[in-house]
Amino acid sequence: MQYLISVIDDTAGLATPDEEAAIDAFNDRLQAEGHWVFAGGLGAPSSATVIDNRGDEAMVTDGPFVETKEYLAGFWIIEAADLDVALELATEGSKACNRKVEVRPFLVV
Repeated sequence: MQYLISVIDDTAGLATPDEEAAIDAFNDRLQAEGHWVFAGGLGAPSSATVIDNRGDEAMVTDGPFVETKEYLAGFWIIEAADLDVALELATEGSKACNRKVEVRPFLVV
């Protein structure tokens, strides 16, 4: 089953060199153990563009959708046998990136 591990940040800075090294080591482990699907970091919320095309005309707005102290800074998509394995890996990912993470399973469609 695949899981999304979202990295939650509340600082304006990027990862420190030590955090980057720990993240690289964690990524290497995910790949070596067959858990790796995809991962990436995201630009700051100020670089976001929100598009709402639910009405008669699309509305395009610069900046984040909501004002919040915490934001999605990056993510891993992993393959894990079950939620327990995903939680163990997420715990290690949180330590590596020195940030909170959230784990959510992908829905089967």
